[in-house]
Amino acid sequence: MHEIKMNRKKDKGFESPRPFKLTHQVVCINNINFQRKSVIGFVELTIFPTVVNLNRIKLNSKQCRIYRVRVNDLEAPFIYNDPTLEVCHHESKQRNLNYFSSAYTAAVSAVDPDAGHGELVIKVPSELWKQGDEMNVLKVYIEFSLDQPKGGLHFVVPDVEGSMAERGAHVFSFGYQNSTRFWFPCVDSYSELCTWKLEFTVDASMVAVSCGDLVETVYTHDMRKKTFHYVLPTPTAASNISLSVGPFEILVDPYMHEVTHFCLPQLLPLLKHSMSYLHEIFEFYEEILTCRYPYSCFKTVFVDEAYVQVSSYASMSIFSTNLLHSALIIDQTPLTRQCLAQALAQQFFGCFISRMSWADEWVLKGISGYIYGLYLKKTFGVNQYRHWIKEELDKMVEYELKMGGVLLHPTFGGGKDKDNPTPHLHFSIKHPHTLSWKYYKMFQCKAHLVMRLIENRISMEFMLQVFNKLLSLASTASSQKYQSHMWSQMLVSTHSFLKSISNVSGKDIGPLIKQWVDQSAVVKFFGSFAFNRKRNVLELEIRQDYTSSGTQKYVGPIKVTVQELDGSFNHTLQIEENSLKHDIPCHSKSRRNKKKKIPLMNGEEVDMDLSAMDADSPLLWIRIDPDMSILRKVEFEQADFMWQYQLRYERDVVAQEESILALEKFPTPASRLALTDILEQDQCFYKVRQGACFCLAKIANSMMSTWTGPPAMKSLFTRMFCCKSCPNIVKTNTFISFQSYFLQKTMPVAMAQLRDIQNLCPKDVLNFILDLIKYNDNRKNKFSDNYYRAELIDALTNSLTPAISISNEVRTVDNLNGDVRLILEEITRSLNMEKLLPSYRNTITVSCLRAIRMLQKNGHIPSDPSLFKSYAEYGHFVDVRVAALEAVVDYTRVDRSSVELQWLLNMVQNDPAHYVRHKILSMLGKNPPFTKAAESPLCNEALVDQLWKLMNSGTSHDWRLRCDAVNLYYTLFGLTRPSCLPLPELGLVLNLKEKKAVLNPTIKPEQGPDTTEMTGNTMGVHIPVMGFTSSLDEGLITMETVSSVSMSSGVAPPPQGLKRKLDSVVGPLGSSPPEPGQVLQEEDSSKKFKIRFNTMEEDEIDMESPHDSQAFIHHHLNILERPSTPGKEPPAVDQAVLSLPVTPLPSSFSKESTSSSKHSGHHHHHHEHKKKKKKKHKHKHKHKHESKDKERDSHAFSNSPASGRSVRSPSMSD
Repeated sequence: MHEIKMNRKKDKGFESPRPFKLTHQVVCINNINFQRKSVIGFVELTIFPTVVNLNRIKLNSKQCRIYRVRVNDLEAPFIYNDPTLEVCHHESKQRNLNYFSSAYTAAVSAVDPDAGHGELVIKVPSELWKQGDEMNVLKVYIEFSLDQPKGGLHFVVPDVEGSMAERGAHVFSFGYQNSTRFWFPCVDSYSELCTWKLEFTVDASMVAVSCGDLVETVYTHDMRKKTFHYVLPTPTAASNISLSVGPFEILVDPYMHEVTHFCLPQLLPLLKHSMSYLHEIFEFYEEILTCRYPYSCFKTVFVDEAYVQVSSYASMSIFSTNLLHSALIIDQTPLTRQCLAQALAQQFFGCFISRMSWADEWVLKGISGYIYGLYLKKTFGVNQYRHWIKEELDKMVEYELKMGGVLLHPTFGGGKDKDNPTPHLHFSIKHPHTLSWKYYKMFQCKAHLVMRLIENRISMEFMLQVFNKLLSLASTASSQKYQSHMWSQMLVSTHSFLKSISNVSGKDIGPLIKQWVDQSAVVKFFGSFAFNRKRNVLELEIRQDYTSSGTQKYVGPIKVTVQELDGSFNHTLQIEENSLKHDIPCHSKSRRNKKKKIPLMNGEEVDMDLSAMDADSPLLWIRIDPDMSILRKVEFEQADFMWQYQLRYERDVVAQEESILALEKFPTPASRLALTDILEQDQCFYKVRQGACFCLAKIANSMMSTWTGPPAMKSLFTRMFCCKSCPNIVKTNTFISFQSYFLQKTMPVAMAQLRDIQNLCPKDVLNFILDLIKYNDNRKNKFSDNYYRAELIDALTNSLTPAISISNEVRTVDNLNGDVRLILEEITRSLNMEKLLPSYRNTITVSCLRAIRMLQKNGHIPSDPSLFKSYAEYGHFVDVRVAALEAVVDYTRVDRSSVELQWLLNMVQNDPAHYVRHKILSMLGKNPPFTKAAESPLCNEALVDQLWKLMNSGTSHDWRLRCDAVNLYYTLFGLTRPSCLPLPELGLVLNLKEKKAVLNPTIKPEQGPDTTEMTGNTMGVHIPVMGFTSSLDEGLITMETVSSVSMSSGVAPPPQGLKRKLDSVVGPLGSSPPEPGQVLQEEDSSKKFKIRFNTMEEDEIDMESPHDSQAFIHHHLNILERPSTPGKEPPAVDQAVLSLPVTPLPSSFSKESTSSSKHSGHHHHHHEHKKKKKKKHKHKHKHKHESKDKERDSHAFSNSPASGRSVRSPSMSD
C-alpha cells in the first residue's frame, strides 16, 4: 500500500495518490421516496488523467447500488467491493480484539481514498486509452440508487397522519469524518477538491438545502415536483458536501441577507430567537481573522434525530433541532450560541480550508477550536474562558493518564516502532474511522489546547496573522481555474502550518511541537515547599512522575507565582533533567506591624486579616504554572490558611477552583468561613460559588460532630431567596440576575448531600427542600423555571440514603419510611404533571427517572426496569430516552440481568435514532455489566458471538457505532480471547515444517457440477475472495468456491477442521510467515482442496461486455430463488474455506472469461449478461499449468495487509 508521505522532509507540496485529478462533479438526485426511504440519482465526475493510459479509476462508494457506469459515453465495466462490510469472515473462530483491530485497520486501508484506493473500481474502455497521450478529459457517469440507507443519509418519518410534508418527514446527510461515500459515489477524501453542481428533485411541498448558491428552482410540468439547482464554485472536498430535504420553514437572517435558516414546521418563533445573535459571531470572526467569510452564503438547518449537535459542511451546517429555544430559557442559551460559534469557526477551518491528510487534522481542529475559544472569551468573559480551558485541560489530562496518550500528529512508516505509535490503545489511530469516539473528542480538545500553547509562545497577534495568511492564500487559490494547479493551497498540512508560523513570527517552536504534537502524554507535577527564614528564601521542590501510563518527562521553563505581603511576584524556573529544588528569593521581611494594604496580581490593594498566617513567613500563597502553559496535572501541598487566602483574594477563577478542591481536605471552621464568604460575594464568578456549595457540604459532613448553628447554607439561602416575614416560604421567582439564579439552583442540590450522625439527610434540610418545591411560584417570572424545578428533584435524589432493611420484610409502598414516602409522592406528582404540561427538553422527567432509579438502588422500592424501558422507547424526547436507558444500563449491572442486556443490544441494532444507539453502547462502556477482571453469569459464549457479530458486520454503516462496539468489547473482554470461551480444540495443528499455508490462498475445489455460482455483486453483498490487487497487471487471483454460498451473507459456511488448521498457521499467531507460492493441501476422501494461487493476465478478465441493468436485476432475483446447494448438504469439513484475515478481492476480479477455459467453474457475473446461457462444465481438466503459475507467483504477495505482518505488500502498489 502506498504510504502517505507524512514525514516533514518530504512534505513539500501536495502529491495526489491518484493517477488522475478530479476537477468538477455533478450530483443529481432525481427521486427521494420517503415511504420506501430510497434515493435514485446519478453523478458525473470530470477527471484529468495524470498518467498516460489511465486504465483504472478508483472511487469511493458504500451501500449504493450501482446500475451502470459510462466513461465518455462508452459503457465501462466496474467492480464493487467493500471489505469493511464484514471485517473477519464469519466462519472465523477468532474472537480476540487484537486480531479484529488489525483486520479492521487493513479493511479501512484497502479502500482509503487518502491512499488512492476505493470500493468501486472502473475499467476505462480501451478505446479511450489512445487519447491518454493528449491527456484528454474523461467524464465518468454513474447511475446509482440507495434503498433504506443505514448510514450517510437519515430519514426521519414520523408515524402520524397526513402527507409527508404535513408529517414533517425529512432527510439529511450525516456521518463521522469522510462519510459522503455512503450516499453518492465520489472521491471521499478531504484532499481531493473540485467544483460542484448539485441538483435535487423533491416534492413541491419540500425544500432541498445543499452546499453552494441556489441558482434556480424549476417546477415539473404537473407542478407536483421541483428541482433545486445548487452551484458551488469554491473547490471543495466531497466529504464537505451535504444535503437536507424537508418541509422546512425558511427564515432569512434580518441582519445578513446572505444567511438563511431552516427549521421544521411550527418552530419558526424559536428559530428567530435562537438565531438573532448569529450575525455577531460572523462579525467577531471576520474581525479577528481580518478576512471575509469565505463563501457567498451560509445556511443553518435544524433537524430532528441529529447524529451530533453540530455538523459543518461547505457553506452550510446541520444542527440538532433541540438547540432551538425561546426567550424564556436561560440554560440552553449559552449552549446554543457556543454550538453556532463552533459551526462557524469550522466553516473557515475545516470546510473552506481542508487538510492534506489525516495526520494534519489536528491543525484544523486546533485552529477552529482556538478561535472559538477567543469568541468565548469575548462573549462570556475571561472568567468563563479560563474556566473552560481548565475544564478541557482536566478532562484531557484525566483521559491521557487513564488510557495512555493522545497523539496529535501520527506519522507512519519508518522503523518497526513507528508502525504503531500508540501501542497502549486497543484501536489503530491510522484512520479517523478506527478511533474510539472518546479518543476523537479528546484529540480535538488537545488540539485547541496546543494551539493556545503556541499562542503563549509567539503571541496572539502573530497567531492571527498566521491564520490570515492561510486564509488569504486559500481564497486566492479558490478563484483560480483548475489548470493553474493552485488548489492545493487550500489544503493545510502540519509542515505548511509550522513553516507559516516561523515565517510570520521568526520564532522556533520546534521543541514545543516535538513535545505536544509529535508525541503523546502529559506531565504530572508534585510540588511542596519550605520557607528558610535565615536566608529569606522559599525552597520549592517540584517532582515529576514520568513512569506511569500517559505521562512524559518535562524539561523547560515553568512559571511560579508567589503572593507575598509586598505583592505578587512571578518567577520562571528551569526544570532540568534531575533538578528538583529551586530557591526563590523573597521580598518582604515580614512586616506585619505596619498596617498596609496588600497589592494583588491585578493591581488591586486589599486589607487582609493576617492573624491566620505563619508569623515567620511573608508567603500568602504559591501557584505553579498559573497560566496553564504546560499540559499538566499539578498536585501542590501548602497549608490550609494559604488555600483560604488564595480562595478569598486571588482574582483568577482557576486559582479559586483549585483552592476549593484543596479545602475539602481541611474541614475546619476557618475553611467553612472562607467558603461562606465566597458564597456571599456577588463579584465572585458564579461557577466558583457553585463549586463552593458542594465543598461546603463535604466539609460540613466531616465536621458533623462539631458543627454549630443551622445546617450549612440554609441560613444563607433563606437570607437570599426567602421571604423576610416567613423564612420557610421562598420568594416568587425572578431570575433577572443570572448569577443568583445559578446559585439558587445549586444550593439545594448541595444541601441535600448533608448527613447527620446516623448518616441520614437531616430532617429540616429535607423539609426545607420539599417546601421549596411546594411554594415554588413562577407566575411573575419572565423566564422558565424548568431547570430550577429539575434541580430541586435532583436535590430530593441526593437526600436519599440506603434503606435499613428488616429481614424478610416485603417492600411495599405502605411500609415506606415517612420521609421517603414524601419524596416518592413528590416525584410521582412531577412525572404526572410533565405528561400534561411538558417542560422544555423534558428536564423534569429526566430528573424524575434518575430519582426513581436511586430509590430502587437504595432499596426503598422494588428494583424493576419496566418503567424505564417504556420511557426508553422510540418516540419519547431524546434526553428522556437517554436518561431511561442509563437506568436500564445500571439495572443490568446491579441485577446482572441478561434479559435487559439483550434488550439493550437489540435496541443498538434496531433503533431508528443513531445518536441513541451510540449512547447505549457508550453508557454500557462507562457502566459495564461486568468487566474482564470479574466472573459474571452474563459473560457467556452467546454474548461474545453477538458482540463480535455487531462490531464485525452489524455496524458497517456507521463508523462511530462500530468503534463504540469495539470499545465495549474491549471493556468486557480485553484484548485477548474472552475467558468465557471454551479453549479451541487442540490436536488439529499443522506440522509447520512440512507444509506452510499461503497467506492469500484461493480455493481450488475439484468436484462435480453442483458448484454454486459466485456472483460479482454490486449490491454490497460481500463475497470474501482472498487477496486484493490494486494493480491488476501484476497478476490476479481467481477463486472458485464450493458449497452453498448463501446470498444473504455472501460467504460459505466453515469447514471446521481445515479452518482451524489454517488459523493456526495463518492467524496472527502464525509462527513462521509462509513463503510465496507454497501450497497447503488437505487430502480428503470425498474432495480435494488445493489452496493455491492463480494469477491471470489482464486480458483474461472479461470486463468489456456492457451492462444491462434490467438483466442484472433479473439475474440477481434468479440467484435469490435458487436453492443454495442442490441435493443434500455436504458435511461441514468438506465445505470451502473462506476465512483468512485478508482484504477481500473485488469479486468481479475473480471472473473467468470464456477465453480462460483452463479454469473451470461457472462464476456467473453481471458483466456477462449478454453471453449465451451457461453450459454445465464437468470439472474434468486437471490444472496442467500449475508449475507455470508457481513461477509466475514468486513475486506475488506473501504478506497480506490484513495479516498484520507487512504494510507494504507488492500486490498493493500501483
